[in-house]
Amino acid sequence: MIALSDHLSLTPEQYLEIETQNTIKHEYINGEIYAMAGTTDTHNTIALNFATLIRSHLRGTNCRVYFADIKTRLEQCNCFYYPDILVTCHPQDQETSTYKRFPKLIIEVLSESTEAFDRGDKFNDYQTLDSLEEYVLVNTKHQRVEIFRRQKKGGWYFQTYTPSEVNFTLQSLNLTLSLVDIYEDVNLV
Repeated sequence: MIALSDHLSLTPEQYLEIETQNTIKHEYINGEIYAMAGTTDTHNTIALNFATLIRSHLRGTNCRVYFADIKTRLEQCNCFYYPDILVTCHPQDQETSTYKRFPKLIIEVLSESTEAFDRGDKFNDYQTLDSLEEYVLVNTKHQRVEIFRRQKKGGWYFQTYTPSEVNFTLQSLNLTLSLVDIYEDVNLV
């Protein structure tokens, strides 16, 4: 990632104003903004498959699924990120149209350029969200879904799902899915 703020520290309000005027999305980390790279066919298809299945499951509830263009605000670490998918059921998240503060589920579809960040600093930052129950990483080279689940006594439980498992469950949504559905129409290289 390359910082674009030229060492001028931006406030969250300045960042949000800049984002309304830009055609390129930027993430915000403690005063600096970082341009986001585009996605691939594989990345986009996986994210859309996930979002579609979740949206179908959530119909008629107070929960909402957001895909790609809605930011998550992490006040404790002064960050805004664009997760591939986020789900919130918190009524206060209806008060803001461009970002959400109380996601219960965040899904990141991995790419070579972001994988280390998604697994490391970004996940550490996401852990500051008290509302977050599950963090999901989806591989774009192999059929593999990794889920980190917040434990009631603290810490995170990690589980990996590969084609040897028929299904996996997003416990935060009480939704059982299959890798076949997640990777539908995807050609892994």
